[in-house]
Amino acid sequence: MWFSIISLLLAANTLTAIVPNPRPSPPHHPLSDAFIDSINLQQSTWQAGRNFPENLPISYLKKLMGVLPQHKNYMPPVLEHNLEGVEIPKEFDARQEWPHCPTLQEIRDQGSCGSCWAFGAVEAMSDRVCIHSKGAVNIHISADDLVSCCWTCGMGCNGGFPGAAWHYWVRKGLVSGGPFGSNQGCRPYEIAPCEHHVNGTRPPCDGAEGKTPKCVQKCENSYTITYDKDKNFGSKAYSISSDVSQIQAEIYKNGPVEGAFSVYSDFVNYKSGVYQHVQGSMLGGHAIRILGWGVENDTPYWTVANSWNADWGDHGTFKILRGKDHCGIESGIVAGLPK
Repeated sequence: MWFSIISLLLAANTLTAIVPNPRPSPPHHPLSDAFIDSINLQQSTWQAGRNFPENLPISYLKKLMGVLPQHKNYMPPVLEHNLEGVEIPKEFDARQEWPHCPTLQEIRDQGSCGSCWAFGAVEAMSDRVCIHSKGAVNIHISADDLVSCCWTCGMGCNGGFPGAAWHYWVRKGLVSGGPFGSNQGCRPYEIAPCEHHVNGTRPPCDGAEGKTPKCVQKCENSYTITYDKDKNFGSKAYSISSDVSQIQAEIYKNGPVEGAFSVYSDFVNYKSGVYQHVQGSMLGGHAIRILGWGVENDTPYWTVANSWNADWGDHGTFKILRGKDHCGIESGIVAGLPK
C-alpha cells in the first residue's frame, strides 16, 4: 500500500515537472512594431504607425498627459443650448467656417511638459477671440502665462484642470504669447520643442526640460505693452453636457471647445482614420481642442487638434469616434466667451 501511494506521488511530481503552469505571453512594448502591427490587425477604422522612437521612455509619454484625475470637480456650470430650429450639419470644420482666423489652422507644441490642460484652453480661447471679433482681433493667448501663474489650475507642468483654466481667464485674464522662440506677444512659451518624434530636426527630449516656468508678471523687453494692459479676459466660462447635439451646437455657434479624454497606449501610435481604443494600458488624462465633426466610412467622428507638434498623427490632428463618449471624449467639454 505504501509503495502504491509513493508511486502516485512520484507520478504527480513528474507530471508537474513535465507540464508547467501556462503563463500568458508578455504584452508588446507600446512603441514596438509588434504592438503597432497588432493594433492594425484588430480593427479597420484607423491606421497605427510610428510617431515616437521605440526607445522613448513610457514615463515621458505619461508626462504629456496633463489632465489630473479629479478634473471634473473643477468644471464650470453647464450651459444648455436651445436646439429648437437649429440645423446641425452632417459635417463641420471650424477651420473652414472661419478661414480669416489663423490660429484655427495652428498646431502648438506643449514640449516636455504636462500642460495639455492649458494648451487646449488657450488654443480655443485664441480662436474664439478672433471668431467673436469677426477677425478684428487676432492674438495668441499665452500658454506660458496660464501654466505658470494659475495656482488654482493644478500643478503647472505636472498637470491641471481644464475647467479651472477657463475660470482663470474670466477672473484674472491672460496676456498674449506665441510659440517658443517666436518673440510674439507678451509671454511666449518658454519650454522648447524637443524631438520626441521620428525623423525630426529638433534637439532630443530627455524629460528634464519640462519644468514649470516661473510666474513672471512682466512682458518680454522687446514687447512694448505692459503686462497689465496686455491682459485679455473672458466674459463667462461654462461646460457642455455630454449630449452630442449640445456639443455640436456649441462649436457651430461659438467655435472650438476644449475636451479631455483617457489616453491608452494604442492612441500614441495614431496616424489616420477614426480612432477607437482596441488595446493597451491607460497612460493618463489628456486635454485637446475639438474643431468639428464628420463621418468617415459610416463611422461618425470628432475632428481634434492635439498639442504634440504637427509631426504627430495626421499633421497634428486626429479623429475619434463620436456619439459613444469614447474614452470620455464627450464628458469633459469646457469653453467660454471672450469679453
